[in-house]
Parts: sequence; C-alpha cells; structure tokens
Amino acid sequence: MKRIEIKQWLEARVRERVTSTGLVFLLAMALTGFAAFASANNLLFLMLAAMLATLLVSSFVSRIGIAGLELDIQLPDHIAAKRPVAAKVVLRNEKNWMPSFSIRLVGVEDSVFTTDLYFPVIPGGGSIETTVEVRFGRRGLRTEDSFLFSSRFPFGFAERRARVTMKRDVLVYPALEPQGGFEQILADVNGEAETRFRGRGHDFYRIRPYEMMESARHVDWRATAHTGELQVREFAREQEHLITLFLDLEVPREREEWFEQAVECCAFLAWRCIQSGARVRFRTQDFEVLTPVEGDVYVILKYLALVECRHRAAPLRNLEEESVAIVFTSSPRRLEDCDWNNARILAPDHWAFTAED
Repeated sequence: MKRIEIKQWLEARVRERVTSTGLVFLLAMALTGFAAFASANNLLFLMLAAMLATLLVSSFVSRIGIAGLELDIQLPDHIAAKRPVAAKVVLRNEKNWMPSFSIRLVGVEDSVFTTDLYFPVIPGGGSIETTVEVRFGRRGLRTEDSFLFSSRFPFGFAERRARVTMKRDVLVYPALEPQGGFEQILADVNGEAETRFRGRGHDFYRIRPYEMMESARHVDWRATAHTGELQVREFAREQEHLITLFLDLEVPREREEWFEQAVECCAFLAWRCIQSGARVRFRTQDFEVLTPVEGDVYVILKYLALVECRHRAAPLRNLEEESVAIVFTSSPRRLEDCDWNNARILAPDHWAFTAED
C-alpha cells in the first residue's frame, strides 16, 4: 500500500521524467565526459559541450512548449450515468509567438476521460477541437476532473508533464438504461393504465354493451345487429393517464444498495412514462412534482441525482386521485395505514411484490 501511495505522490509532483532515450543519451554523455577528462582530448570536450547544450535546449524547448496551454471541456446539459455522452475538448495555445508540438492529454486518477489524446501541433494563438466519448459511472454531483499534459518534444530525452484540475459542477442523472425487471414493471404499469383509464378519446379501445344514459352516437350498429343487443364503441381517454411514483426515503443501512436500484428504477419509469405522454406524479417525504403541469422530467431526474436515503422518515399517505401507483419502500408494513392498498409495492425481498397478493 505504501509503495502505491509513494508512486502516486511521485506521479503527481514530478514534472519531468527521463525516458529510455534520455537514459541512453545521459550514459553516452557520461562516457564521453569520462573519456574527455581521462585523455584530455579537446575534441571529446567539444562533443561533451555539444551534448550538454543539446540537453539544456531540449529541456528549455519542452518547458516552453507545454506552457501556456488552456483546456476547456464542454459537456451536454443532460447527462445520465452509465450512458456514453459526447464531450467536446478544446485545447488553446495562449502563446501568440510559439506553437506547441507533440502534446498528449489524458485524464488521471478517477477522471471519466480515459481517452489518450494526441495533438501533433497547436499553432500559436490558435486552438484545436476534438470530440471524445465519456461515461459517468454513477449519479451525483461531480465537481472536478484532473488532466495531465505531457510532451517529449523535441528530442524525446525527457517527458515534460503538467497537471491541470478543472473545477466544474456536473450533475449526473441516475442511469436510464433498463436493468433486470425494469421492462417488466413498465409493461405491467402500462397495461394497468390502459385497462383503468378508458373513456371518450380518439383511439379505439373496445366494443362493449351499452349502458344506461349513454349517448346514442357511440352505438356500433353493425355489432348491435350481430349480437342482437346494443353495443357501443369505447375509446381511449383524451387526458393521458396518471402514474404516481412514491420513493420512500427511510432505508436501513443494509438496504442502501437496494435504494440505489430503486432510484434508478424510478428514473427509468419516469423517463419512459413521460416520453410516452403519460402524466407522472413523483413523491418523496420532502419532494413532490406533477409533470408536465409543474415541471418536466428533468425536474425529477435532477432530484434523483442528489437524493440520499435516511434512516428515519415519516410514512407518506396516498392522495385521493385516480392513478396507477408504484411505491418503492424497504418496509411495506410501514405503509399499511397510508392508503396504498391498490398500489404496486416494490420492496427489497420482492422486487415486484404487490400489496393485493
């Protein structure tokens, strides 16, 4: 462990590292110097002076070449964990009079930028842009990333390095990709919503027997003649169905990993349901929003990006409204008196456990 820490400390603080080519050059220079002093040969002294001058010029040019570089990383406004996104890398050379040659750029430590970028030349006062694919491993607020500039120009005797830390707040949403069981939960929710929410829309739903006080304009005369009883056409409701998502924040320590899965499932359901046009009411003990009336899906995703579980939180009662309710809780018994009887309860022991079973 100490060896690893020492190596990391050296990599972070040593700005110049001698390469294998440089070691060969230093060995040749040492042998030349030894021969020059041993033989008092002026020609060998001239060779030694030339080699020393070459080494000094190489270090000076390398130092100037890597100086004055400015890095800018441009990311999309909305980023989800575990999903690749395109990041725009802009490298500017602030030196108006001198270009920079053979520059390498790579992210260090836990940076999400793992691609090794190489820039052959950056003109003086100019800039170069490129696009790389990055992937954030988990949700949350990322405040900084570390990068390492390096160059072996001009002779490759040493690698000059400069470390840059960019401080920028990047909000990463939970993963929106489906995991095990997520697609089945979504299918069940959509099926229940289509069954429960039917009415007078434009999309045909089914033919059913006529009920008292209904308008005659919806009677299907062909089906009536075929069955001998009045039949009406039923259509999907014009107002989109309502999905209620409730995330219970009270989670014991041993269930914190499950809580992360619940957060990702909430994000997945909210994203897919709102994309399909449904209304979604998302609730926790300290947050509530109805989309699209009070906000869009990104309001929910921003909250889920930063939400943390608690070891104590009061149970929340169900609202008296017609909706398809999905409850994420680590303890279903806490909600027995909160009118969630018709809700689909998703708990750690039974990921798709239903309270009606």
